[in-house]
Amino acid sequence: MITDLATIDRKIAAADTQLTELLDETGTGLRALYGIGPSSAARILGDVGDIGRFPDRGRFASWNGTAPIDASSGEHQRHRLSRAGNRRINRVLHIMAIVQLRNDTPGRAYYRRKLADGKSPREAIRCLKRRLSDTVYKRLIADAKIHATSTAEPSSSCLLT
Repeated sequence: MITDLATIDRKIAAADTQLTELLDETGTGLRALYGIGPSSAARILGDVGDIGRFPDRGRFASWNGTAPIDASSGEHQRHRLSRAGNRRINRVLHIMAIVQLRNDTPGRAYYRRKLADGKSPREAIRCLKRRLSDTVYKRLIADAKIHATSTAEPSSSCLLT
């Protein structure tokens, strides 16, 4: 069993190396975000596809299941977790949130501010996941703009005859 485990570890390392090379070819900046590794970045790129299909960050959050659902009753204002959306991307965002909570990051500071504001730990993580969804959306939009400008053909507006 130890030999099998070592073989599997080598295969995982090789797959991570391949994913890293493929991600480098795409030119994405997702891996620069704290808590996103090669497999998470590949999952995001594969599931999202063209980020232009989401007109704003709210639609992206709704698609990935991090947009809160109003569950207020009377004067009691509260929100609950959405069970809809792309669960794989939601899981990537959850892992990203947990990694940020375990280390001294801006995400951890944000989580602590939410706790200080009176949110429960679950509500604070939900808020952090939504914020991370916005961060991923911004990164994907920036990547799309960079890709669009790098592939644009030079204009030939000044032709002299």
